[in-house]
Amino acid sequence: MPGLLINIDVPDLAAGEAFYTRGLGLTPARRFDEDIVELLGAGVPIYLIVKPGGSGIGPAGGGARHYDRHWTPVHSDFTVDDLDAAVARAVAAGAVLEDGPLDLPYGRQAMFADPFGNGFCLIEFNDRGYDALADG
Repeated sequence: MPGLLINIDVPDLAAGEAFYTRGLGLTPARRFDEDIVELLGAGVPIYLIVKPGGSGIGPAGGGARHYDRHWTPVHSDFTVDDLDAAVARAVAAGAVLEDGPLDLPYGRQAMFADPFGNGFCLIEFNDRGYDALADG
């Protein structure tokens, strides 16, 4: 079975580390050179990687990296025990609340952009969690 880790590009490592530790409660672990920090506490390791704005995206020339709000079909969902407290903490650290908190069949959810334009959600599951959707 393959393992999973998450890489998040940021233009400034100190700013990225400050947001993800203060805003989401992750803990810094290993550092690799001056361009990568490993963050723990999300169930899988998250690596913040410095990539300057305007730098190329991939070897196939997928365009230039930018840190305006952008959309990607892959984003991170962080589960929390207290959504209201987590929303306040994320916003205080620099996240932009884009929608919510919403009451949903599986719990409550809020959608954000981090200070670097990456989308993420905070989810507080109820007792049924995603089983509420699976029951159809």
